[in-house]
Amino acid sequence: MNNKIFVAGLSYKTAPVELREKLAVHPSRLACHGCRLKLGGDLSEVVLLSTCNRVEIYGVTPWIKGKAHRLFQLLANSDADFTPHLYIKEDANAIEHLFSVASGLDSMVLGETEITGQVKQAYQAAHQAKLTGRITNRLFQMALQTAKEIRTQTGIGRGATSVGSVAVELAERIFDKNLSAKTVMIIGAGKMGEACIRHLAKRGARSVLVSNRSYDRALNLANEFGGRAVRFDHCLEAMPQADIVVSSTGSPQTILRREDVAKVMIARGNRPLFLIDIAVPRDIDPDVHRLENVVLFNVDHLEKLVRENVRNREQELARCRSIIAEQSTAFLAKIASRPAPTQAAEPATPEWLLGGAAQHNSPGLLQVA
Repeated sequence: MNNKIFVAGLSYKTAPVELREKLAVHPSRLACHGCRLKLGGDLSEVVLLSTCNRVEIYGVTPWIKGKAHRLFQLLANSDADFTPHLYIKEDANAIEHLFSVASGLDSMVLGETEITGQVKQAYQAAHQAKLTGRITNRLFQMALQTAKEIRTQTGIGRGATSVGSVAVELAERIFDKNLSAKTVMIIGAGKMGEACIRHLAKRGARSVLVSNRSYDRALNLANEFGGRAVRFDHCLEAMPQADIVVSSTGSPQTILRREDVAKVMIARGNRPLFLIDIAVPRDIDPDVHRLENVVLFNVDHLEKLVRENVRNREQELARCRSIIAEQSTAFLAKIASRPAPTQAAEPATPEWLLGGAAQHNSPGLLQVA
């Protein structure tokens, strides 16, 4: 093939955030910057992908060696030398790289799903700006199909990989995946506790109570989540309203004793209560878990689950790589077997890839929040 498929990029693996942020492109500007790259870089087709962890240029050109650094200078509108941080892959290597990226295999969190939507968005922006062609249209369509196949045929995305997201996973198991009617209470507004609250709120927890030794800090955090601040001395009085309690005070002594929680359960009518103790030393008496309908997890429990989930994902990598290799071979065979068509004969892009109502019901694309 005269024209080569290539990817030139930098990512969290090769460049610090201070450099990545200089090259980052807002989604609304992807088409504009893509046009600049296509014209200035003499590319016949191009798709620009920009996320918090990577900036990558996918394109088609007869010659890429020595050109990649100039593409990134065009992107940054700068004469800075980005070469030490760049990677360049061609043809089969470029194809497999894109399929890995779209499937979450090249992400900081192995198997994460957000990147699939970002790849789709990048492709849509380029296609609508008429920056793509026969090769990149087929390439990105197959990349998204490969991501769906990996998601459905392997367990690469199963299992949360942070303490906050594991807490949400456990809460959803306890409350049968329905957090929309649940109230969350945070005792001590530390960073890890706040992270847990953020994850729970994103998954639909109805209301948030915040109790902290500094009432002003409690007010600020409660306002951020549309919740209510509770004075630290009154947290036990408010606790019967909560279904999920996250404790992270940094207190040197236990703040929730078994007898305290027993009284809370009486006030709750013995409805299930999920306690997450992520303080070190621990905030909650370990014997609390002996109470009926009380579930208690501490930070060691959560971190153990995180490690298990990461190991499980890593074990799925071989299956994922096999799928990518098969899809890459199939793509190269398709491209090699068909002569380049005229613009009018170019295969139509499925409606689900181009946005609009149809994309939400497509059987061919993994839906990403």
